[in-house]
Amino acid sequence: MGYILSIETTTSVCSVALAHNGLLLSLREVNSKNSHAEVLNGFIVDVLAESNVRLQDLNAIAVSEGPGSYTGLRIGVSTAKGLCYSLDIPLIAVRTLYSLAQHTKSMVMSHLNEKENILFCPMIDARRMEAYTAHFNFHLDEIRKVESEVIDQNTYHALLNAHSIVFSGDGCEKFKALYEKNPNAHFFPEILASAIGMIALAEEKLNTEDFVDLAYFEPFYFKSFLAGLPKVKGLR
Repeated sequence: MGYILSIETTTSVCSVALAHNGLLLSLREVNSKNSHAEVLNGFIVDVLAESNVRLQDLNAIAVSEGPGSYTGLRIGVSTAKGLCYSLDIPLIAVRTLYSLAQHTKSMVMSHLNEKENILFCPMIDARRMEAYTAHFNFHLDEIRKVESEVIDQNTYHALLNAHSIVFSGDGCEKFKALYEKNPNAHFFPEILASAIGMIALAEEKLNTEDFVDLAYFEPFYFKSFLAGLPKVKGLR
């Protein structure tokens, strides 16, 4: 139990939440690509000031571990680590797709029927017709682990015959046209990765002292980051 600062920077959303004993005190977030380095520190200052909490009062820092944007993950994790080192407090890593599934469930469950038969399919945009995704049942048990999936009209055909699927996140918008006529497909592209979805799991991990090693923790990039490769005519 205590104060936890949660940082979410895996997508175009930069989100910071301050919670106490699992209850949200203050939130700052913006959906603006490539703005994380500019706004993150200011958001941290803002949520603390709004709640009249000092940095020294924090009991832990939680960070969204990925998968997602290489640059966003690097900014979020380096900031979280720096705070933990300077304050001598533990670091909590939260699975990004799990927190997005949790956030989605809290936002949409009152609008859906047959709740036990629902699957949550949070999606984070990867590239082209590809997304990072995992599947969670109604109780948020992970029933399919994180994959980088190329999605076409056949990918979810069989699964949609057996389940109602709730798609959310910035990765689902580009697939919406493939399945939106299926009555079992429910799309919520407006529900994005947010520090709000991290609060419950971060509190649970604080209470069980489920921390990561500050010295060795690295984000879950899923794919290797390739930068500065020259483009060769005729190759993609």
